[in-house]
Amino acid sequence: MGELLNYRKAAKPDMTPMVDLGFLLISFFMLTTSFTIPTIMKFVLPEQGLGADLSEQNMLVLILEKDNTIYWHQKNENDLTKNLIQKTDFDPETLRRLIIEKRESAKNPDFFTVIIKPTNNCNYRNLVDALDEMLISAQNRYLVDSPIKKEKLLTSN
Repeated sequence: MGELLNYRKAAKPDMTPMVDLGFLLISFFMLTTSFTIPTIMKFVLPEQGLGADLSEQNMLVLILEKDNTIYWHQKNENDLTKNLIQKTDFDPETLRRLIIEKRESAKNPDFFTVIIKPTNNCNYRNLVDALDEMLISAQNRYLVDSPIKKEKLLTSN
């Protein structure tokens, strides 16, 4: 008499409950996760009727260049020459000290203005660091502008 072979089918797990559990977990984590809220820098516009004194003694121009280099001057466009532009590295302490010294020696410290001019070669981090220095040094009057042609020529290597 021959033996009867008992063939069994392989057991396959039912994945339907697993899919339900997966969707429950995904919806739970999506509902309980708090998304990061972007921080926004405070933007202050000048009040109407207040005229700014942007004379040479009352402003500081920072030109942000590549390789963490900052050129600065306190001259208007017509009087600007190569030897009037000072060069410094991007050390936060140096920049902070420069801003505070120039503000204290300004003709009218209440209207002292820092003009930040990032070039195309400047990296984004340096611009953000310069804006942070405005907050740290309590410099309330500052603006971001693009450098003029003469400044680009005088600061190019």
